[in-house]
Amino acid sequence: MCDVLVVIGDDGVLFAKNSDRDPNEAQLLEHHPAAEHAPGELSCTWSSLAQHPRTHGVLLSRPWWMWGAETGANEHGVVIGNEAVFTRRVGRRDGALLGMDLLRLALERSADRHEAVQTIVTLLEAHGQGGSCSHEHPRFTYDNSFMVADPEGAVVLETAGRHWAAEEVAAGARSISNGLTIQGFADRFADPLRGRVAQCHARRARTEASGRSARRVDDMVAALRDHGGDAPSYHLTNGALSAPCAHPGGLLTATQTTASWVADLRSGLHWVTGTSAPCTSVFKPVRVEPLPYDAPPGSTNRYDPAQPWWRHERLHRSWMRDPGRYARAADERDALEKEFFAREPQPTDAWAAASDWEDRWTPTGDQGGADARPAWVRRMWRRWDREAGVWR
Repeated sequence: MCDVLVVIGDDGVLFAKNSDRDPNEAQLLEHHPAAEHAPGELSCTWSSLAQHPRTHGVLLSRPWWMWGAETGANEHGVVIGNEAVFTRRVGRRDGALLGMDLLRLALERSADRHEAVQTIVTLLEAHGQGGSCSHEHPRFTYDNSFMVADPEGAVVLETAGRHWAAEEVAAGARSISNGLTIQGFADRFADPLRGRVAQCHARRARTEASGRSARRVDDMVAALRDHGGDAPSYHLTNGALSAPCAHPGGLLTATQTTASWVADLRSGLHWVTGTSAPCTSVFKPVRVEPLPYDAPPGSTNRYDPAQPWWRHERLHRSWMRDPGRYARAADERDALEKEFFAREPQPTDAWAAASDWEDRWTPTGDQGGADARPAWVRRMWRRWDREAGVWR
């Protein structure tokens, strides 16, 4: 599940997304420079299509096992976030382009928001959408909606199979979650039962309420960290999915915010976690250029301390056992971000400072301590930790 928020004000456009995926699904930040391509085929996650002659430079937040991306931006100031949407009456999902593939293809081939929407629509009508959307649950599939923004505005694009509808965003706040929202199109295609399980209406109401008063990057960060209260509230059916900062623990759905992204399209600066759980992460500056840190290429669903995403997991998973124990860590993190947002440091300096903060607070041995979460949530996390080898 996910949430995307855009705020259009007199001084420009702000964009924010939480990407919610399986708890052990590492998400990688990647930069791909602009390139010229010889004629040939491009291999996406589950299928191939003709390679475009030239692709733009892109910055992506990509689940480790797929070609496509959950969030991304390109060198022309286009930024896109996608949402899983649950639909009905669309017929057989006979295509094999994931929504995440469509997102990356649009960024690589488009110079503004309208061109990006047209790219997605053209590919959708030609190839359809389909294929497994989860490494952990291969039978899980869904349709997609998109928030497509550039420095001049934003468009909501919603799909159901090969059908689609688009809506230009007026001034103010607009968000999307895991349900269709465009009047008429939603009436025809939305699956209300699965939407209720996903709590899409509750989360969308919270992000739009936050967006109405958002004026700065830190306001957008606060919207992504929203738990609906002082701490996550867990429910047996869907865990802590009733607010944008999602935490797993439901028997019907167990989704975790695995990456977060805020784009300030007024300055061209992007603020990303590169790690799961915005409530335990630092938002750090990047641009659509080579990353300001070194990490080996690739990752898996197994713990790897060489990867920034996995290195953060020991802190994240310890913190969520009892958030009160990490109040000082949160205070230090907030002070660090306040300094970042005020002076916009060089990305290399900011990432180094954030890494120092994380190292100070990450447990070096067993996570230890009491776990304040419900018993069924504790059992689920023991299984996820064991499968990933986090505390070996």
